[in-house]
Amino acid sequence: MHYRKGSIADLQQLLRLGIEAWSGFEKDMAAADWQRLSGSIHSEQTYRELLSVSECLVCVTGEGRIVGMVFLVPQGNPTDLYPSDWSYIRFLTVSPDFGGRGIGRKLTEDCIAWARRNGETVVALHTSEMMSNARRLYEHLGFSIVREIEQRLGKRYWLYKLEL
Repeated sequence: MHYRKGSIADLQQLLRLGIEAWSGFEKDMAAADWQRLSGSIHSEQTYRELLSVSECLVCVTGEGRIVGMVFLVPQGNPTDLYPSDWSYIRFLTVSPDFGGRGIGRKLTEDCIAWARRNGETVVALHTSEMMSNARRLYEHLGFSIVREIEQRLGKRYWLYKLEL
């Protein structure tokens, strides 16, 4: 497996990976909440928008299959959660077939390294109670909880940040 920058040429594989990985959460969600999330992960526009504003990093098998992805949005792209001087991680995703191999850790570490090289001072993210493995990973890498944020999709969420 190798890691590289993702691009618009990867759009269909990113879409397939998102659907494959995130569909596993359907069982943990109310039907209406799942429909909202499913609509986003099944939409090419979700990935196009992320690709247009972020650094996309992917993990690729020797056969060329993308089995991990993450998007690092640089500062200057504020949202209701993130101030304009923060960079933030979005949509860290690993294929269920490749879980437990350190792909999520490597992609997150690569985001942190990219942020440092490019003068970012903060990397932030938000994650939910459904993502216990991800929360442990982020905390192990030095991210700390800033605060609990409003529920999304019927689940508890937290805002995390790492000062660089």
